[in-house]
Amino acid sequence: MLVVRNDSRTDAEDVKTGFLQPQEVSLHLRPGVSQSFPLIVSLPADQLEVKMDLSTAGVNITIRSTTKGNPHLFQVDVEAAQCPSKSDQNETGPWSVLIAPRGVSLSVKLEITLVCQCNCTGSCEEDSPDCSGHGALVCGRCECDEPYVGHHCQINSDSLLLQDESLCRSGPDAPVCGGRGQCVAGSCECDAREDPTEAYSGQYCECSNFDCPRHNNRLCGGNGRCECGSCLCHPDWTGEACSCSADTASCLATNQMLCHGRGFCVCGTCRCSPPYSGLTCEDCPSCPSSCQSHAACVECHVFGTGAKTNTCDAECGRLTVKVVETKEELPTETEKLCKMRSHADSCFFYYTVSSLPSGGQSTVARVKEC
Repeated sequence: MLVVRNDSRTDAEDVKTGFLQPQEVSLHLRPGVSQSFPLIVSLPADQLEVKMDLSTAGVNITIRSTTKGNPHLFQVDVEAAQCPSKSDQNETGPWSVLIAPRGVSLSVKLEITLVCQCNCTGSCEEDSPDCSGHGALVCGRCECDEPYVGHHCQINSDSLLLQDESLCRSGPDAPVCGGRGQCVAGSCECDAREDPTEAYSGQYCECSNFDCPRHNNRLCGGNGRCECGSCLCHPDWTGEACSCSADTASCLATNQMLCHGRGFCVCGTCRCSPPYSGLTCEDCPSCPSSCQSHAACVECHVFGTGAKTNTCDAECGRLTVKVVETKEELPTETEKLCKMRSHADSCFFYYTVSSLPSGGQSTVARVKEC
């Protein structure tokens, strides 16, 4: 068997009109010896039902489906029952037979010649090098082992379908293997990168492990891996480039609350609600000082005087007060020392204040400074 014409599908127009592969085959038949070849049929989407029409010339031709879908693969078996009588030796051919899908103006041309005479010695060389090691050389002609076909048994018919480059395109007009690889036996073999740690992957080489967002000039911020153009972040990291830490330790304020309860911890950084600011939202330049905001409650709790004397329990219940004798005993090493004037006697009293999740705590010196 000789495949005379075996063009591959090359453009979108083939998809619209249909496509057959191969287009022309030449057969030299010995009576009683069947020869086969694969036939690929690609049809437009509205003509997917495949039924074959063919014209015969005294030979048996059977067509059987081996795969379904589009493209569709058929196996064509051709066999001559016998040679013509000696008086009809001119009937050995060659002659043409056409195979065509019904309703489509496409056909495969078979040129058939009957081999009825042999002047050779009748020797048979199995697995002959002239037959690519895939068949027997009989009277100077290869009889191929399945699934090999061709004049020298050089074509594996099982892979013929896979030679169609359309299987290596993501769409009719898409480049083969996305322009990043070669189509080999119907599958994409992606190009190698100069950097051995970088690679293309995917059915059409559409993915890569290096084309991902970067942070601080590091792929996925150094906190994840790149898969098909997207970062897959390690635990405790989020964001498009894995640049956002889920660790909240850096947002913990002195009152052991995240962002002092005055904002939100995002990527390990506090986003403070106005008017608060600072690394943990503990600063407020426009707010009254902690000394001022607690002065009236401290005075009413300890001395029973001041603006909140009559509402001390109601308004100052969240403040816990500890009393020491003198200001020298106040814990100024860790807390700010406050000095405020008493409304009752114009003397100064000293205290410290620290904020707690439950409210606040103040240590107050009983002895005033007058």
